[in-house]
Formats: sequence, C-alpha cells, structure tokens
Amino acid sequence: MEFLPTIGLEIHAELKTKTKMFCPSPNNSDEKRPNVNICPICMGHPGTLPTINKEAVMHVIRVGKAIGGDIADFTEFERKHYFYPDIPKGYQISQFRYPIVFGGSLNGIAITRVHLEEDTARSMHDADDESSLVDFNRAGIPLMELVTEPVIKSAKEAGDFARELQLTIRYLGVSEANMEKGEMRVEANISIAPEGSRGTKVEVKNLNSFRVVERAIEFEIKRQSETLLGGGKIVQETRGWNEKTGKTFSQRSKEESHDYRYFPEPDLPPMRLSLVPEFQNLVLPELPKEKRERYRKDYGIKNEDIESYIVNVPLGGFFESVARSLGDDSEAMKLGSNYITSDIVGILKTESHDISAERIGKLDASDFADMVMMAKKGEVSSRGMKDILPVVMREEMTAREIAHRMNVFQKSDEGELKKIIEKVISENEKVAEEYRGGKEQSLQFLVGQAMKESKGSANPQVLAELFRKVLQ
Repeated sequence: MEFLPTIGLEIHAELKTKTKMFCPSPNNSDEKRPNVNICPICMGHPGTLPTINKEAVMHVIRVGKAIGGDIADFTEFERKHYFYPDIPKGYQISQFRYPIVFGGSLNGIAITRVHLEEDTARSMHDADDESSLVDFNRAGIPLMELVTEPVIKSAKEAGDFARELQLTIRYLGVSEANMEKGEMRVEANISIAPEGSRGTKVEVKNLNSFRVVERAIEFEIKRQSETLLGGGKIVQETRGWNEKTGKTFSQRSKEESHDYRYFPEPDLPPMRLSLVPEFQNLVLPELPKEKRERYRKDYGIKNEDIESYIVNVPLGGFFESVARSLGDDSEAMKLGSNYITSDIVGILKTESHDISAERIGKLDASDFADMVMMAKKGEVSSRGMKDILPVVMREEMTAREIAHRMNVFQKSDEGELKKIIEKVISENEKVAEEYRGGKEQSLQFLVGQAMKESKGSANPQVLAELFRKVLQ
C-alpha cells in the first residue's frame, strides 16, 4: 500500500527590535549572562502592565506584504494558558482568533496565517538531569509565528520553504533568523494516508537546522508507514528529535486549541491597523525572488551563481559592482561570476576577508573587472588568475602590478614565440608530419610542448595559430 505524506510547518522567528514585546527590557540574543535583560513586566510580577512594541507589529506587517497576505484591519492579543517553568506568568501573550496576517504564499506554498507573540524563557538542564535552571533573558522577546497550509508533500519541499523564508525575513531586516542561536525554530506537522484519506497528525518540535527539518520529516514518514503496515495505529502526539540517534521520540500527547483556554488579553487594547498610516505605507526592499529575476534578466549568469549571491548579499553586491565596471560585456560577466563563485569563494573559506559591495579584502571591484578582461583577452591564463587572486586580496597593489611581479602575463610576441615553435618542431618532427597529414590532435601536443618550453608564459591561442601557419 502506498501512503502519501501531508506536511505543514509552523516557523517561529525572533524579531529584531531594541526592546522586548511588551516591556522596555533589551532584546539582545547575544547576551550570555543569565537573567540580566529582565524587568517586573517580562517576569510576570503582579500589578505590572504590558505595552505593545510598535516596531514588532510593523515587522510582521512587512512579512505579510512580502508573502502577498491580507493585513487584518482588526487584531488583538490573547492569553494562551499553559504551565511550564519557562512561562513566568503562567500564560503566554499570543494571537489566536485575530492574527495580523491571513493567507499569502511563498515558494509556491500556501500560508495560513502570521501572528505575533512573546517568546518563552530558556530552561537549562544539568547533565545529570538532577536539576534545572531558567534564564529569563529570552522571556518576552517578540516572536513571529508563520503557519503554512498542510500542502507540503516532501521533506525537501519543506526544507526549501524554510530556507526561502529565512532569506526573505533577512532581506526584510525583521530578524537575523540564525537557527544555531534559536532565533528561528521549525516545527513540522506530518501525517500519512492512502490517497483520498486523512492521516493522524504528529508534530515534531524545535528543529534547529534545515538538514534536521528534512531528516526528521523523512524519519517520521518512514516510522508512520512501518507502523501502519505492521497493523499499528498512529497516535496524535508531540515528538522531539534526537540528533545522536537520528530518530524522533515521543514527548507528550498533542494539545488542542481549547486546552490553552484562550481569551482576549485584558491589559492590551485591540488594534485597528488601518488607522495607523505607518502600517499602510510600508515600502519593502528587493526580495530574493525579485533579485533572482533581475539577475537572470540583467546578467544571464548560471542559476548556481545567482543562488550564491542571493544567500551571500555582500558577495552579490561585489558582483554587481564588477558587472557595472564590465558594462555590456555579457561574456566577461559570466567569466567574472565564475571566478567569484569558485576561486574567490574558495579563498574566503580558508582566509578571513571582509566583504562589501565594492571590495573583498583589498581586492577592488573595478580592479577585479580589469583582471577579468586580462583573462578574457588572454593576457593572463586561467592558472595565472588563480595564482594572483589570493595575493591581490591580501596586498594593496593592482592586479596588473602583481601580475607583472609574479611574471604571469602570457607572451604573445610572434618573433619570440616563433623561436620556441621552431625548436619544438625540430624536436618533434614525426608529430609535426602527423599534423600535416591531417591528425588535428597532434597540434595540441605541440602546443603543450611549447607551453612547457615557455614555462607557461606563452599564450596558447597565439601558439596554436602560429603553429598552423608554420606547419602549413
């Protein structure tokens, strides 16, 4: 029997604001000292009153506009009750009936809603599991939750969606969304069933990397399939992910919305977003999808190169500066992009260089454009480019100055090259006769011998042309 998976994602992202969601405590995810960014409000002390962080609301509206969702006119916060040590008030201020954003889509995946809430504190457990501590620095940080429709059909599709969402919210400037810091967390709801039937939903929580998202979904599809084929029953539950075993494990039975006893937060007023001009007149920056289309249209470079520039924005900015210097030369643009995404990226992985839109390390964009033209015209070989690039990125000299210093300019002087050609022919008369007899591969051998004789300094294209003239 074949089972079809149905997958929906719930993705949380901590928003980038100066202060927390409902209080003036600093929002600083880099703070390592526990319990310093706290105040009576985010600690849930009796008699304290929350106030709404306007910038956090604007961030969620930005996301809503980016995904083509409907921005609600009326929205309000509600209390979501559940009792964990990391919930200081005994409830979380969240949104249920009236989220800020309804609908929209991203990467071809339909989105149900985007709402705003406060983050929880962080529990830290001893290795011996005998004691736990709670750090409240994270409690109250603005947290956006995006919920997709259950229309995802594979682990890869889920991973691709999560990657695109991370890029989008980074481009919008609403969150750093670093998964290794917990600034973006993914939960997957997975069910399987024969076509035309509905399965039992299982939630896997707190997936902290894109690879883990994909692995956890793949494991759940396999686990649920084996359970059903073995005559067992899938239980609606919440499961966790164990990185060491590569398996999910049961945590608790899954709560329903009525278990949280939602009701409107009495200490916060409802919001009419249409009455606030700033909410209606937000201008969005260029987003990843638009940038991809522009790069394809304007530069005609490979999709793999485009993705490198989408993910690494400063690297993309450097390429655009190079492209401006190259003008309308599409062939040079493609050549330059190839050097950037292969050679320069390779150097960046082994050496530490700052990247901006104008330069990488000490390599200026206009100077790199000159290097590209040197390679295109055959002044410097591909090998020569690879040799001088690391040096140009470290030293404050032009590429031409370094190429001269390293003696990598290819010789194209016919008089000098003819001496080398005559010597090679005299030492390889049989091969020369084979070429005269119509064996084209013999020419490549002769060019190779001449390159050795010149210690790599000759221009191979010029050599080939001169060999043809001499041998004819």
